[in-house]
Amino acid sequence: MNGSHLSVVVDLSPSQWHLSSLHQPYPLDLRSFVSQLLAFLNAHIASRHENSLAVFGAFPGKSVLLYSSANPPTETPPSDANSFPSFKMVDSTMMHNIVQQLDSLNQDSVEEGLSCTFSLSNNISPSFSTIRLDINRLTLEFNASTANATEGLEPLTLSDPRVLILSVSPDQTASYIPVMNSIFSAQKLKVTIDACQIYGPETVFLQQAAHLTGGSYIYLERRDALLQYLTMTFLPPPSVRHTISVPTQDKIDFRAACFCHKNIVDVGFVCSVCLSSFTKFPIKTLQRLNAARPSLPLASASQSRNPSAPSTPMKTDGRASATPFRSGETPLGPGGLPHSGNINVNGTPHTNGAKNGLGSSG
Repeated sequence: MNGSHLSVVVDLSPSQWHLSSLHQPYPLDLRSFVSQLLAFLNAHIASRHENSLAVFGAFPGKSVLLYSSANPPTETPPSDANSFPSFKMVDSTMMHNIVQQLDSLNQDSVEEGLSCTFSLSNNISPSFSTIRLDINRLTLEFNASTANATEGLEPLTLSDPRVLILSVSPDQTASYIPVMNSIFSAQKLKVTIDACQIYGPETVFLQQAAHLTGGSYIYLERRDALLQYLTMTFLPPPSVRHTISVPTQDKIDFRAACFCHKNIVDVGFVCSVCLSSFTKFPIKTLQRLNAARPSLPLASASQSRNPSAPSTPMKTDGRASATPFRSGETPLGPGGLPHSGNINVNGTPHTNGAKNGLGSSG
């Protein structure tokens, strides 16, 4: 069995974590969250020597690589006899980068005259681009090393690449299209997406991401047991999850976001070409397209199908009439007399007999 690669996207929105620390009955602040997250990351590294790790921080307006086992920091932390060197490397690197990014956000807020608790929701879609590049690079490196080791045999693929999203922010409907494109890219790369909503309302996008890629989605009700959720649900790789009991989604919200208004809609209009959802159908666009459509005379179209048929005005239901009439009026037969039966193409009445070929005698 090959090693498993885990990419973690951590929502580090300061305003949302401030609200999470005040939420009762299970408050969870950022310091306690990072402590439990580091324990989970160390457990992933300790599970197998070949396991690899990449952690991305989703800050307001940007995505930052906090740690990557493929590119470890050049400066090693001070040696400690009471800690494993690999664990010490992950802990010190991530804490240093998180503190540095938060300090830069606070400095930008002070310079712009904004409050440090300014409500900003994160945007995780920029992290997916970096994750895809990272997985492609690791796959190429793994294939190259495997090809050299197996002396020309068919190279294997990177085992169990997966993404874990830890979110505390609500959905951003404006990023619906980038998020869905990222989900489709993960499907093509056979990357499993797991999601955990720690604080805030349930997210539609993360539910769909986990469902479409075969991952797990969890909404935390007991945030004081975060480490237990992470260890029991997201620590096992996808290849062994079929042998253990992993929590699954009870319900999945498949609603889409409106392409024009960026709102999640229950009922809307879907374009038959691009499959975009709309809250209200653009009637002006329909009128413009209808006006630009070339119109063909009904008589000419009928004669082109049947040259022997006379030029007779046609109803919308395909029957001929001597004179046009509105819905609900009695059609007129030959000579202008009312006629209650059907009208043949040549303008003469007929009955529903079998001899005219238009109906059955029964």
